[in-house]
Amino acid sequence: MPVTLPEQFEEFSAQQKKGFLAVKALKDQGKQVCGAFCQYTPAEIIMAAGLTQVILCGRSHLPIKTAETQLPANLCPLIKASYGHVLEDSCPYAYFSDVVVGETTCDGKKKMYELLAQKKMMQCIHLPNLPDYERSLEMWTEELRAFTRGMEEKFNVKITDEMLNEAIKWCNQERRQTARLYELGKLDPPAITGYQMQQVEDGQAFIFDRDEKLARLTAVNDQIEQEWKEGKYAMEPDPYRPRLLVSGTGLAAVTEKTIKVAEELGAQIVCYEGCNGIAARRRLIDEDESRDPMVRIAEKYIEVPCAVVSPNNRRMEQVAATIDEWSVDGYLALTLHSCNPFAIETENVRRVCEKKDVPLLHISTDFTPGDEGQIRTRLQAFIEMIRAKKEAKLNG
Repeated sequence: MPVTLPEQFEEFSAQQKKGFLAVKALKDQGKQVCGAFCQYTPAEIIMAAGLTQVILCGRSHLPIKTAETQLPANLCPLIKASYGHVLEDSCPYAYFSDVVVGETTCDGKKKMYELLAQKKMMQCIHLPNLPDYERSLEMWTEELRAFTRGMEEKFNVKITDEMLNEAIKWCNQERRQTARLYELGKLDPPAITGYQMQQVEDGQAFIFDRDEKLARLTAVNDQIEQEWKEGKYAMEPDPYRPRLLVSGTGLAAVTEKTIKVAEELGAQIVCYEGCNGIAARRRLIDEDESRDPMVRIAEKYIEVPCAVVSPNNRRMEQVAATIDEWSVDGYLALTLHSCNPFAIETENVRRVCEKKDVPLLHISTDFTPGDEGQIRTRLQAFIEMIRAKKEAKLNG
């Protein structure tokens, strides 16, 4: 039988607002804060340097007009929103950041960082985009060493192997719990909805006490598993319910008009694929302390499934594997306007889906209102088509 949202979900969804006060409290205590945008940012190095990592705001349409006084109007909304918040001082996480880490995932970001560096202390990490793993790993390892030296110089600290090893172990624990959250979507009927996954994943990014974060993630996973065993399901059992795999960047800003609507219309979001998806969470850093920790960190982060890599064969392999493991009936590709790498790569994802006999719906949107009706109509048609296909298949 369906149940109301557990208390923990409410806590996670409210955590971003609480985070505003929490990051100010960190600064009041004399602690240093590192703002970051992307999964490529090596959390272990930031932690070993003694800084608290915060995710910078790039999820609202409100600062975009301000950003467009300096940036092109046809630029990605995520980039414009992030920069607009800094111009307006309307994002407390950016405002309180002692350093901002940028990563060269796209040309728009790279050029925006040049302007951002005039407002905030910046350090950029340059990404390899070669499919040659050995050459890319060598370059990437050296780039992370340069990043580490930069953090040491900026904050007058010495980052030791011991510090990195400790950070590796903690971050791996967090990844295990987030992967466990996504793996709950494999159950049928679902133990958790995709919207709830997003609430937890989004909210935990704004919990800055490491022990509290890990405890909360573990507790919510334990509760969901226990309630499922007791027959308290996130959705009513339905053998024809379409099981959807979702990918995309900047999802937090468009969750309400895409993911939430898809589930209102009768689909189940079973997992997420992409930079913040299951593969990134399952890939742990090797904890063998006999090996150089910088190489081990590089090995993990080089496999972030970003569309900056060309050709991106690893991502195509993980799409196929996730479709099989989560018994996926349909793939929902969400891209932001002007995010050309992911938009173009969607065609290759479509070809993988065709081989799996899984239909794909590509929705391109941005942070502004106005396209909710069109999105709902397209989602409804997609979900009804999959449901009819499942009914025909199961009824022979």
